[in-house]
Amino acid sequence: MDHQVSLPPSTTTGLSFKVHRRQPELVTPAKPTPRELKLLSDLDDQQGLRFQFPVIFFYRPNLTTNHDPVQVIRRALSETLVYYYPFAGRLRELSNRKLAVDCTGEGVLFIEAEADVTLAELEEANELLPPFPCLEELLFDVEGSSEVLNTPLLLVQITRLTCGGFIFALRFNHTMTDGSGLSLFLKSLCELACGLHAPSVLPVWDRHLLTVNVLEARVIHRHREYEDQVKIDTVATGDHLVTRSFFFSTKDISAIRKFLPSDLHNTSFEALTSFLWRCRTVALSPDPNTEMRLTCIINSRSKLSNPPLSPGYYGNVFVIPAAIATAKDLMEKPLEFALRLIQEIKASVTEDYVRSVIALMATRGRPMFVTAENYIISDLRHFGLGKVDFGPWGKPVYGGTAKAGIAVFPGVSFYVPFKNKKGETGTVVAISLPVRAMERFVVELDDVLNVFNG
Repeated sequence: MDHQVSLPPSTTTGLSFKVHRRQPELVTPAKPTPRELKLLSDLDDQQGLRFQFPVIFFYRPNLTTNHDPVQVIRRALSETLVYYYPFAGRLRELSNRKLAVDCTGEGVLFIEAEADVTLAELEEANELLPPFPCLEELLFDVEGSSEVLNTPLLLVQITRLTCGGFIFALRFNHTMTDGSGLSLFLKSLCELACGLHAPSVLPVWDRHLLTVNVLEARVIHRHREYEDQVKIDTVATGDHLVTRSFFFSTKDISAIRKFLPSDLHNTSFEALTSFLWRCRTVALSPDPNTEMRLTCIINSRSKLSNPPLSPGYYGNVFVIPAAIATAKDLMEKPLEFALRLIQEIKASVTEDYVRSVIALMATRGRPMFVTAENYIISDLRHFGLGKVDFGPWGKPVYGGTAKAGIAVFPGVSFYVPFKNKKGETGTVVAISLPVRAMERFVVELDDVLNVFNG
């Protein structure tokens, strides 16, 4: 049975279109796969990763090909699941909240759809950046599929556009993989779609390498990111939230750096993150003595050497140290203050730090990270999401996160590479804030960037 949905006009552009959706199906591995129970690591099954995460990719038409993206990707997905067969299973919870994948081979959810809109129309209406007003139809939440346990671990939807382009949307269970692991999975999917007989990098499970015996676990660092929570996050519980995407060019990063000492070495991540943390704090206008947090998602693969992880490891390998300062200090001190805090927490991540987080998870009930007054930044610019290429259609116009925030916590932004209409390459950041705070945020941003960009 097909489903037809008429989407309301966008609040900013008036663009409206219809989506015809086929019944969801299960795509199973192309060959028989092992039936076994595979334990997740102690980083994988923490409370803060027990949610589904959406990504989305938009592709231009190629009028010289007669290949159908639905057929190409469905076949490649089935072949990829032979190598990544745990994704075709279901998650179970064991004692002590330990998670494991029951490798049942049941398959992943797959939806075929058509939309009566062209990519050019979406592009013209500025709908190729979050928030996508039609996301719930371009990545349909199949009833019962959004739970963490006992449901498919991947959901894929391919939506053909009338011009011959298409949209590839995917939702994955975050306990199974992180940005780096997803990148590995997508690279394999693309390689098999383009005719390779096997992935160039074979996936490796090896979750035992990031698992500790509870009796031997030693928490040797202070992990303020997992402190007991008393306060609740005011952004998540306050006024109606709005989401906007902001594009930062290399010129914008240079403008931000004019607020920093010229001899202070910093990366674009550090400069942009310190700037956004400060602007967001000003916009939220908290009590000056409020303790504000900035949490960085730190990919820790390069930190691990005893033993090192295989290049094919696709589990979660990141930690989330938090920089902490009062709102007063963030708003009144020079930008250098916030930037140095960020540099300090980045430098604090060592192999011992990662092992200490693993021990904490195993011995303290796999706790949730602190959400109160927290702003989390995840840099996805180095994971190749803009290179997800299925062959005839080339690289995506946009490839990255489908929205700001995660699950029920809106205070997360992702750095996604993007080329704007002027041909400038830069970073897109989607941010969710209460309406009034968003108005103040835009003013604060414009005041700084317009002064130095003329």
